[in-house]
Amino acid sequence: MKKKTIVPFVFCALFAALTAVVSQFSIPIGPVPINLATLSVFIGGAVLGAKYGAISQFVYVLLGAVGLPVFAGFSGGVHVIVGPTGGYLMGYIAAAWLVGLLVARFGGSVFTLVIAMAAGLILCYLMGTIWFMIVTKASLLASLMLCVFPFLIGDAFKIAAAAALIPQLNKAFQKTMAGQLA
Repeated sequence: MKKKTIVPFVFCALFAALTAVVSQFSIPIGPVPINLATLSVFIGGAVLGAKYGAISQFVYVLLGAVGLPVFAGFSGGVHVIVGPTGGYLMGYIAAAWLVGLLVARFGGSVFTLVIAMAAGLILCYLMGTIWFMIVTKASLLASLMLCVFPFLIGDAFKIAAAAALIPQLNKAFQKTMAGQLA
């Protein structure tokens, strides 16, 4: 394989590994733990773009599906994906894709980054909460109380942190990539 073909996939692997690492910084508060995974999802989508950002999170979910303990609390396996929190894991893929798409379309200003990450988070919340409701048979209000409302403030901080980090990371990645992710 040519370097141009390999390099984007190396960065996909890097972000899959980053998501696996930051997922372990978790606080189990109920069926959905608080963790830092969405920080990696946001950064991966914005830095790698829609296609490779989504691939990085697909790799993360795939590693967990085959049983590697990459999910929060060092868990892994298909049972986690089909369990109550599986929709949020799938939401990581969609969120990274949407963040990358919006940043590519509207630019990488801090305002655009914040809006793109908020949209990605909403998509992740939507997918995860719908799946949680299907699996647990919980009502919408109960699901929102367990799976969304407790996370809003922390996710706002993650969006702010990512918005501060992404411009610096983009500079470093652009020097390394020299157009390889296009």
